[in-house]
Amino acid sequence: MIAPSLATLDLNLLLVLDTVLVERSVVRAARRLHVTPSAISNALARLRDVLEDPLLVRSGRGVVPTPRAAALAPALAHALRDLEQAVLGRSFDPATTERRLTLAIADVIQIVKLPKIVAALAAKMPRARLRVLSIDTLFASGGLAGPEVDVVIGAGEKSPGTRAQPLYEEQIVLVARAGHSVGRRVTKARLSALRHVDVQVAPGHGNRSLAARYAAAGVAREVAVVVPTFTAAAAIVAQTDLVASLPASLVGVLGPRLALRRIATPLAPLAMTINLLWHERTHEDPAARAFRELLVEVTAPRTST
Repeated sequence: MIAPSLATLDLNLLLVLDTVLVERSVVRAARRLHVTPSAISNALARLRDVLEDPLLVRSGRGVVPTPRAAALAPALAHALRDLEQAVLGRSFDPATTERRLTLAIADVIQIVKLPKIVAALAAKMPRARLRVLSIDTLFASGGLAGPEVDVVIGAGEKSPGTRAQPLYEEQIVLVARAGHSVGRRVTKARLSALRHVDVQVAPGHGNRSLAARYAAAGVAREVAVVVPTFTAAAAIVAQTDLVASLPASLVGVLGPRLALRRIATPLAPLAMTINLLWHERTHEDPAARAFRELLVEVTAPRTST
């Protein structure tokens, strides 16, 4: 088969593919493009023939991209945005944009920071739509390199193709329930005797820094339960004799409600840098840039003058 060229390729087919990739549904894509679902299916069939790839396969009530389509998605979305702006001459207006922005954050930030983020977005970008994903969903959807997520706030680090901006330091503190027999300060021997709730926000993404801190101090850390969220760990600690190492900001919010108290340990204090992370594919996008600026303003610590 002769390789396709832009001179012979119907660009409307690429618009259809981009819309279906975003919506993950033929029906929703048809509604967005104001055509029938059969028109969407016919366009996808033509594009499959041209690219010699299935592009999309059914999954439940929606569709998921093949590796070829997933690899094509970021460049396709970027190119169509640039083409639209070039052809229509539209400039970004935060007051009128209806852009859907996707933010990936762990449950700690959902509880501690998200209400302020939503309030700031309503004030500065009132018609924008915010979609919040968990960190495990971020990994499952291909990470920042995939088409799903615009920006991440978390303890992740800069990697190839991504940019990072430090926001603040999060202190990690050991907590127990208020009625626990453990004192407010423990020795290494007493710390070794405690049983812990550990948190893995995504498979294989536990708190390695914490484990290394215990190992370096020669303190055993017996993990009795592993959970996917810090809030679940806090709830378990509140009703058992297990302990957990939690972000201080979360303890500040949930501690009084769940009757949790901090325990001082002989280990060196542990702090995690919380970063703002985004991919090169959204770096120049005006809506994504405005959203990042809003997130920095809301989450970064205020300095006194």
